[in-house]
Amino acid sequence: MLDAMQIIATTLAAIAMAQSLAHALELPGKMRLPRETYLAVQPIYYPGFTIGGISEPVSILAALALLALLPAGSLSFWLTLAALLCLAIAHGIYWTVTHKVNNFWLKGQQLQGAGAAFFATAGGAGAAEQDWTTLRDRWEYSHVARAVFAMLGLIALIAAAAI
Repeated sequence: MLDAMQIIATTLAAIAMAQSLAHALELPGKMRLPRETYLAVQPIYYPGFTIGGISEPVSILAALALLALLPAGSLSFWLTLAALLCLAIAHGIYWTVTHKVNNFWLKGQQLQGAGAAFFATAGGAGAAEQDWTTLRDRWEYSHVARAVFAMLGLIALIAAAAI
């Protein structure tokens, strides 16, 4: 059971990390785009990244379940706890920074089904009144921060499994 949970938690953390890392790796090129092009490119992420985004909360739950299976106080326990915290921080950055800007990028898009419901929770009030470069920077750099924490979480899970 422990081995299976380690594989599940690590795989889910890798999927979550891959998405934020993909966004972070696009940053240099996207920062060179003029306003019109940037605004045209931004909506292409939906619904793809929205669908894959389920890996983030599920990876947190898997890390929590894994933590419950480990002996308290062991090195694997502490590494898994560190992973859990890193994954939770990455997800928290999404909800407190990234997600709030998404409504600005999705203005005029006809979202349906789960995507429409998901982005209805954006809490992006005030985003429309800000300069697009401020919103761009917030969105882009939040993904860099998320990638760092997701990567640290993944590394901690791999280290915990290797012990």
